[in-house]
Amino acid sequence: MNHANDGMSDKVKGAVNKAKGEAKDQWGNATDNPKLQAEGKWDKAKGEVQHRIGEWKEAREERSGR
Repeated sequence: MNHANDGMSDKVKGAVNKAKGEAKDQWGNATDNPKLQAEGKWDKAKGEVQHRIGEWKEAREERSGR
């Protein structure tokens, strides 16, 4: 497995989850659907964690000289 792109992959997945979560949150708000809003908030949080993991992996790769 190519570890050089792990960080970028996590950052992209995180961005996708944050965007998906924002859409769900907004749609839930517009349709007065608290369940959908909660799902959106969860997806946004999951995306933020994924993004930060990607940043950490990239920093680790830079420090190790990969």
